[in-house]
Parts: sequence; C-alpha cells; structure tokens
Amino acid sequence: MTTFIPIFPLNIVVYPSEKLNLHIFEPRYIQLVNDCIEQNKVFGIPAVCKETISEMGTTVRVLTIDKKYEDGSMDIKTQGEEVFKILELVNELPDKLYHGAIVHFPENVQIGIETKMKKLLNELRYFHHMLELSKAYKKADAELKVYDIAHHAGMSLEQEYELLTLLREDQRQEYLQRHLKQLIPTITELQNLKERIQLNGHFRKLSIDDKDKKSGKS
Repeated sequence: MTTFIPIFPLNIVVYPSEKLNLHIFEPRYIQLVNDCIEQNKVFGIPAVCKETISEMGTTVRVLTIDKKYEDGSMDIKTQGEEVFKILELVNELPDKLYHGAIVHFPENVQIGIETKMKKLLNELRYFHHMLELSKAYKKADAELKVYDIAHHAGMSLEQEYELLTLLREDQRQEYLQRHLKQLIPTITELQNLKERIQLNGHFRKLSIDDKDKKSGKS
C-alpha cells in the first residue's frame, strides 16, 4: 500500500509496538501533532543517521496528551505501529509548517524461530548481568519479539536502523544474536581489565614458583 503521511524526522529508531514519550515544542511539530489528533491519523518517524533522513522509519500514533503548556508545547505518549519506506519526500504542503512523504508499507513477517528467541533472551540477560543491569519486560518471554528487546542490546543508532530494515523476524533474531556474540567477549575482556586494575597496589600472594617464572628460571 502506498500513501501520504506527515513526518517527524528524529535521530532515533522507533520500532513497531514501542511506547515513546515525546516533548513537542517546535511550531511545525505542534501543528503536526494537533492535525494527527484531530484527524485520528498517524505520523512517521524516519531515523536521521549522519544528518540524513533515512528511507525507512515507523509510523506512530498519539495515545495521550499528558500535558499542554501555555506556549503550545506538549508532552505526549505515542506507540509505534508499522515500518514504512519513503518513496518521495514532500517538503512543501499547503498551509502546513511540517513536511510529509509518500511511503510504502512493505510486508513485515513477525514469526520467528522460538528456540532461537529463547537462546537470544538468555544471551541478552547474561549481557545485562555482566553489566550489573536488571531489565524486566512487560510481556512474558513467549510473547517477546526482537522489536521488544532491541533497544536494550547496546547497539549504535546505525545498528538499530539496520535492524529496522530487516523485514523478517528470523533475520532480526540472527542479527541481534550475532551482535551479542561480538559484544559479550569485549565486555568479558573489560571486566578482566577492571579486575587487573583493582589488584594494582594490593598485597598479592606469590609463590616461589611465581617468582621463578617471572625471572625466566625453570
């Protein structure tokens, strides 16, 4: 399906079903949000990477306006819906301050491999444990998708965007698993380095064998 949507480019990646709180203060985006609320329409958030609007993004819907300020700015709660691909940017709209885009909604397969997802969750929790972090999800493990956990895997903006471009859940699972396999050894080495640094200046138990090894004696 091809359609027109107003767009709100940001230097973040938004995933389908993600809850996102936004403070809207620029006049063009205040107008955009008010129009979407009045017309019960979504707007698109394409990721801005390296100061360039990327061709893919996610539509979001305004759930609530939490607060309105005297200057017209507002705090809103939104939720991501569908991944889109920009076919054409529309920089000028009659009587509007914001921009828009003609977009296409590619097929997005949400079914993945159950056993791979279980392993992925175990690896992610091990990663968090190494960092001494605790993360609780609002869904049961059996209901979690890669979109639900991607922001908690320590990816860069570019990596999060690359994952957004993958339109099959099994591909997203594989991508995130490869990322964690590369990252975990780095964290392990940093932990070892931290321990070595902490040992510096402390009394250490050395045997005569240790001294011989240091001096090169056999």
